[in-house]
Amino acid sequence: MDQTVEPTRQDDFWSAGQPDDNRPRVSPYRYFTASQWAGFRADTPLTLTKEDVERLRSIGDPISLEEVSRVYLSLSRLLSAHVESSQELFRQRSRFLNLDAVKTPFIIGIAGSVAVGKSTTARILKQLMARWPSSPKVDLVTTDGFLLPNAVLRERDLMNRKGFPESYDVSAILRFLSDIKAGERAVPAPTYSHLTYDVIPHEQVVIDLPDILIFEGINVLQSRELPKEGKAIPVVSDFFDFSIYIDAEEEQIEQWYIERFMRLRQTAFTDPRSFFHRYSQLSPEAALAIGQGLWDNINLVNLHDNILPTRPRADLILRKGADHLIEQVALRKL
Repeated sequence: MDQTVEPTRQDDFWSAGQPDDNRPRVSPYRYFTASQWAGFRADTPLTLTKEDVERLRSIGDPISLEEVSRVYLSLSRLLSAHVESSQELFRQRSRFLNLDAVKTPFIIGIAGSVAVGKSTTARILKQLMARWPSSPKVDLVTTDGFLLPNAVLRERDLMNRKGFPESYDVSAILRFLSDIKAGERAVPAPTYSHLTYDVIPHEQVVIDLPDILIFEGINVLQSRELPKEGKAIPVVSDFFDFSIYIDAEEEQIEQWYIERFMRLRQTAFTDPRSFFHRYSQLSPEAALAIGQGLWDNINLVNLHDNILPTRPRADLILRKGADHLIEQVALRKL
């Protein structure tokens, strides 16, 4: 099943798995088509219903029960193996060190561009894993709550760089994940409103010793400059046990972003409380120009400079086609 696939366009990452003069190029990944990947489902049961999938998917994401069966059941089986292996390694290390401790949460990071479908993937995986026979406690936290408040972003002239690494309270993210990995009880995480486009003051979600934590955000695989003199300066992904990157061609992501923007203009943006309410009152042509400008000047720049460069750091890459469905899978070799 370890076969190469034909990429949809010339992409150095995906073409690395193609044969070259009958000699495979060097790559730390194994590449599969979606149909090949589906074969790894084995006897993993489908525990979601059509209604579950419709409730969990994001606006504009056409994921179906068939897609869950085709792609996500194999992923659920793979993650189950990783969680079990992590637990066994913990038990062995505890015996080696003569420790009497409780296994800390298994953390899964999910990264990728805006509008690529990270949130849908995170919610689908959360429900699938929570319905494993062992019934683990699975929590989901997004990095949106760790954005600096709009007032701070305005003060620092960063409103047009919202979503860029410098717009997050990275220290708060590291403290949160460190506390989770330390097995702390009742760890608070800030919350975010997509309606007001801002962090919600004095509102938190409490994460209390889950078996598995999914941490989702566009820049969760971001690295830092190398520290001086070997100092220990952690990055967010240091706390991950497994990481996933949702990938697609740039042109497709752009199309999905614009389509979502125009759809929101007729739905969520019509709420007078919405930060983007003014866009709902524009003509379709004017709104389209605004959406295109937001993509060209903010989201595309962030994709090129900060998000896409983190793709090779993921353990698993799911590549979507024009129909928003997974076409290719790359799994890091052990």
